[in-house]
Amino acid sequence: MSDIIGIFMKSKTMEEDIKTIAEDLRGELDKLNNKTLLITGGSGFIGRYIVLMIDFMNKNTLENPCRVISVDNLITGAKEFVPESPHIKMINHDVRFPLKIEEPIDFIVHAAGIASPFYYTKYPLETIEVGTLGTKNMLDLAKIKNVESFIFFSSSEVYGDPDPRFVPTPETYFGNVNCIGPRACYDESKRLGETLCMTYFRLFNLPVKIVRPFNVYGPGIKKDDYRALPNFIYNALKGNPLLVYGTGDHTRAFCYMNDAVTAFFKVLLSDYNGEVFNVGNSNEEISILDLANLIAEIFDHKIKIKRISAPIEAYASADPKRRCPDTTKIKGMFGHEPKVDLRTGLCRTIQWFKEEYNL
Repeated sequence: MSDIIGIFMKSKTMEEDIKTIAEDLRGELDKLNNKTLLITGGSGFIGRYIVLMIDFMNKNTLENPCRVISVDNLITGAKEFVPESPHIKMINHDVRFPLKIEEPIDFIVHAAGIASPFYYTKYPLETIEVGTLGTKNMLDLAKIKNVESFIFFSSSEVYGDPDPRFVPTPETYFGNVNCIGPRACYDESKRLGETLCMTYFRLFNLPVKIVRPFNVYGPGIKKDDYRALPNFIYNALKGNPLLVYGTGDHTRAFCYMNDAVTAFFKVLLSDYNGEVFNVGNSNEEISILDLANLIAEIFDHKIKIKRISAPIEAYASADPKRRCPDTTKIKGMFGHEPKVDLRTGLCRTIQWFKEEYNL
């Protein structure tokens, strides 16, 4: 796979996805010509795709390469992700502490965070601090460097457990969040991170944008992420039962990585400063139990589904009942709509699991 960097890229599936994203963004990524982009969380699930995407553009379409500074402390990031490019620099750094960069920076993508409930309940203080102190440190750096654009990766978790009248959930919904609950370290730090971004926008006219991803999945998601979708796929490939917590009637709307990354770049490279955008797929809201059944159906062999009690409180009473985005805003302002349906995305993710883990 000479087109794609790093030993992480063993997969034909991921290479195909990167090429598809590049085609969808043809012309728009020219704004990265001869620029420098700093990304936090660059070794994380979404961060890796963004780094790989830019490397592909450098090698195939950009007249002058975009320099990438990838920052990650590897607390949950992929340690095996080692790029092989003179235009990509990896820095092992914890964004909870200020970062000094001597060279100019044109774009900042603040994607660092601990998104899996399993991990953010294991590292609650780190989760709070990366969403708050880390965000402020990156905003200060953006201000010093006078960047062209700053994008903050918030989360659909800022909506908490939405009132059913507000599902699908628009950006204007203020949320229903338990500030002392087991998920609060993630939810509330993302909410404060958004407040910090908007404060820097209003005080300093910093060109910030905020995205709220909804359940992004696809090739590259780690088998030990501990969220439902990768759990189901890995266990199905191993011939194990699919473990559904509780009744399994809570719903999610999953968004394939291609559609999400395309949206992220459209927002980053736009002039819509001070705006918030849901990024997700509102077409196929599905219960967790039905997701398990769908994954089992895709496999040739018989897969058992077993209901169990949730192992941690974040998956029990604190788990939001429904989550589905209203994507009217991003569709209206960018013409962006998801292209990958759930079954297709699951099949591609399963294929990647087979390639990556030799299953």
